[in-house]
Amino acid sequence: MGRGRRLLAAVLLLTVTACTGGTATPAAPSPDVAGDIVVAGGRDVTGQNGIRQQLIDDWNEREKKADSGYRARLVELPGSADEQRSQLLGALQSGSAAYDVVNLDVTWVPEFAAAGLIRPLSREDVLDRDHIESVAETARWGDEVYAVPFNSDVGLLYYRRDLLEAAGVQRTDLSAGLDWGQLEDLIEVIDEHPAVGAYQKGWTTQLAPYEGRTVNGVEAFASAMKGFQFTDADGHYDADIAQLTAGVAELRRRTEAPYTLQDAVHSDEADSLSDFADGRTAFLRHWPYAYRTLHQSFTEEQLGVAPLPGRAVLGGQNLAVTEGSPRARKATELIRYLTGPESERCLLDAGFAATRTSAYTQDIRCPLDPAAPSTSPTGERADRMPRDGEGRPRYARTILLPALQDAVQRPRTPLYGAFTQTFTAQLGPLLGDRPPGDAELAAALDAALKKALPD
Repeated sequence: MGRGRRLLAAVLLLTVTACTGGTATPAAPSPDVAGDIVVAGGRDVTGQNGIRQQLIDDWNEREKKADSGYRARLVELPGSADEQRSQLLGALQSGSAAYDVVNLDVTWVPEFAAAGLIRPLSREDVLDRDHIESVAETARWGDEVYAVPFNSDVGLLYYRRDLLEAAGVQRTDLSAGLDWGQLEDLIEVIDEHPAVGAYQKGWTTQLAPYEGRTVNGVEAFASAMKGFQFTDADGHYDADIAQLTAGVAELRRRTEAPYTLQDAVHSDEADSLSDFADGRTAFLRHWPYAYRTLHQSFTEEQLGVAPLPGRAVLGGQNLAVTEGSPRARKATELIRYLTGPESERCLLDAGFAATRTSAYTQDIRCPLDPAAPSTSPTGERADRMPRDGEGRPRYARTILLPALQDAVQRPRTPLYGAFTQTFTAQLGPLLGDRPPGDAELAAALDAALKKALPD
């Protein structure tokens, strides 16, 4: 039995499904059954009646005018990303929920594809050269395309210009980027001349025992060694102890007490964002949606954003058609609309990271105009996010797009759930009161990952 088939067999045992895997050529779809196309996914970070719902509403209006008999309906799943993954796996394996389209985290695509829960799509029908290449790769598994990039994500560095100025720093525009050593130097300057107020430590990030710790760890490991990957193209474990030791050393450096807010060890995205906004830190590692959120409270004179020092992890969600959907053809048509050039421009204008280069570089307008000014009597905009002359978030073309193009992926494997649980747990002692040495922790991590990702 070949390596790829052995891995697939392991996945099928772990997911307790009788499906036969995801390497088949796309079959001709059966005739669609008219009715609701149910789209299931996580919470829209753009808020109630957010941009995803607005796009669904626009598609429904078009279908109503065409009297097609179809209507899309968005279902937001509660809980964390890990909880949403479990809900979707359980629902699709048992058939307990009639989902036609699922909005998957980019790391879940191999697992859902290998388990036969989503169906292959025609590559030419859903992907083109306009898609950012690093982002497009997340939609593939094996030789097939199983999803379409919807909105992307990448780690960024936010910083408080006002705290830098209060410490006497002359150059407060860091948009050109900086390395980790330069970041440490700036933190030391701020620590010597801290602003009066809540300031405690230089930076914060998401190190609680969940996916945030995995992301920060992967970013550190990828920054320590050029070209490092935990798994090969088939999803098999491919690291060694020497590589892991270098990665542990880099993560230790990034989380050292002199630079890192103590509460970061218990923080998720919301916690770290709050600490940064309250002035407890001058620097924050976070996702693109924080740009819009923070600018509701801060001006450009107070707040800045830059590429993350080292390598940044790629995030985001992809849309896939479920294997059991009785409306697969129309569901694919809906996905094409939701991920088309105009829709991607809408997502970018609303604060998401778009998956198409054209959204950042070409004269494509969002027909929904989520950046429209407020109609309040005072004329004040509800959205204070800085925008360029064409209405895009001001940092989108110069900082966000290059960051996406240069981003690294988390391990591509149908056993990603096992990887992230193992990786998060094994990194825990590094963040404790008496952390082990780099080589000792690396050896334990190597042994654990070999068990979690069997060949």
